[in-house]
Amino acid sequence: MHSSVTSSYTLHCGRQAAFSPTYMWRSLFATGRSLTTSLRLPVASVDKRCFAMAQSHAATATRLKSLEDLQITSSYTSELPGDPETENRLRQVENAFWSAASPTPTQTDPYLVAFSQEMAEELQLDPADMTRSLFAEVFTGNAPIPGSTSQTYAMRYGGHQFGSWAGQLGDGRVVNLGEIEGRNGQKWELQLKGAGKTPYSRMADGRAVIRSSIREFIGSEAMYHLGVPTSRALSIAGTGASVVRDMFYTGDIKYEPGAVVCRMAHSWVRFGSFQLPAALEENDLVKQLADYVIKHHYSHLQGKPDPYLGLLQEVISRTVKLVAKWQAVGFTHGVLNTDNMSILGDTIDYGPFGFIERFDPNFTPNTTDFTGRRYAFRNQPQVVQWNLMALATSLVTVGLVEKEAAEDALSLFSQQLNTQYTANMAAKLGLQKYNKDIAVDLLTNMYEDKTDFTNTFRSLAGVQPEDSSDDLPGPLQEAVGTELTPERQQAWKQWLGQYKAALKIEGQSYEQRVQTQNSANPCYIPRNHLLQTGIEQAEAGDFSEVNRLMQVLKKPYEQQEGCEAYTEPAPVEVRMGVECLSCSS
Repeated sequence: MHSSVTSSYTLHCGRQAAFSPTYMWRSLFATGRSLTTSLRLPVASVDKRCFAMAQSHAATATRLKSLEDLQITSSYTSELPGDPETENRLRQVENAFWSAASPTPTQTDPYLVAFSQEMAEELQLDPADMTRSLFAEVFTGNAPIPGSTSQTYAMRYGGHQFGSWAGQLGDGRVVNLGEIEGRNGQKWELQLKGAGKTPYSRMADGRAVIRSSIREFIGSEAMYHLGVPTSRALSIAGTGASVVRDMFYTGDIKYEPGAVVCRMAHSWVRFGSFQLPAALEENDLVKQLADYVIKHHYSHLQGKPDPYLGLLQEVISRTVKLVAKWQAVGFTHGVLNTDNMSILGDTIDYGPFGFIERFDPNFTPNTTDFTGRRYAFRNQPQVVQWNLMALATSLVTVGLVEKEAAEDALSLFSQQLNTQYTANMAAKLGLQKYNKDIAVDLLTNMYEDKTDFTNTFRSLAGVQPEDSSDDLPGPLQEAVGTELTPERQQAWKQWLGQYKAALKIEGQSYEQRVQTQNSANPCYIPRNHLLQTGIEQAEAGDFSEVNRLMQVLKKPYEQQEGCEAYTEPAPVEVRMGVECLSCSS
């Protein structure tokens, strides 16, 4: 990494993501081939304001579809080998990318919690259809999509979990419905998460609860509006059945309301989709999958002299941009296993995620990771690099990419990350050129005083370089806090003077700078305590707060009147199950 940004990047993101390729090859190759009870809830209707807005907006559409009009296809099952066994039982699957799997009906009364207006529009689906009882039945797996004959399935893949090879994993509680063409001709792959057991469920029940489903639904949609590449969500629906969960694996077993989220992506192929067949010497499968991904998602590589190296290079580039964006908005994924990494460079699999609030680079929202903090905020770039190395290992192992070429591609990771990260940080500071000293000293102060990451950066737009006072402007003082010691207050004043001087030197107009900063620093993020409020109300049958929060998060970079409560940081005392969660969902 360039020395000009080392200390800022190290503070913000942890150790420099510049592992020795030789060391990592040795490490990764060493692991290579050895390898219901019914629960009745008050049935509340979807928030009327949200539905009315959707109806009004959809009225301008030229063509809307009903559920009966949806055309489901599946290139994944038609072009890639599947498991010949069709019985839905736990097993080790060989020489296949998918197994037949159907949703398991709950035999209860499902109900709609919320839906995404944007994704309904993307599928040209009439919002009125989403309030039909049939919609809740279909998208909880209690009824098939009318007229669909496409094979539903669960995907087979493996992966490294917390750095250790886990062997076969696969979709343990996801049933893939197939593909639907969006309004611009792009295909979307639809999944039902929480729809029952599959051949890959291992010891789990294949279900999901309303708690985790709301988090994934809101989290993915919020990330999209923040400008972060991500999977999307069409809907969340309660099943009307209860699910047994031990949230912290302590023996405190509880019944929670079940739910299913319909999530969407252009592809659900993961790094682990390549890893498992490579580890089991199913070499032909790795090539088939690479050809499939290139054909459908990187078609410009077809006919090139070395398309598989090109694929690796582009996945590296996309993933670098992704993690740089995570660090810019303060997002911490929580479970960056290789099976949770998208081949398209999208954020997928929202489990115990969280946005950093009181700035601490060691923050992790995942209680399972408290001891090692492998997936802490500061470590995300280097973990992503490690995961990319694991993907490259699979391609090299089966002979699709030369080792030296893969090493060269991976060696550019730090340089690309440096470019992306410093550009993002410069925009957040309102500077045309990245200034290491300004960034380092700001982050140091934020760490010392545990200031709110989002609110502190947002407040910087209020700094006037022409102001001769050394007092902190109101918004910045509010973000920093009013109970600082004189020593800490002086440290902030000193930094403010440096910052004003840097702004003066660049000489940007105030309006131009504010526009840049307010486009890089959101007002609103899906804070875990806000999600918890919506979850608790939804569990009681009131979905208005879920829909209200969704509406606020659609415009994260705009100050919205009457939404001050959505900028409030979490309480100082961290609460288990709110700010910090487990993988149990």
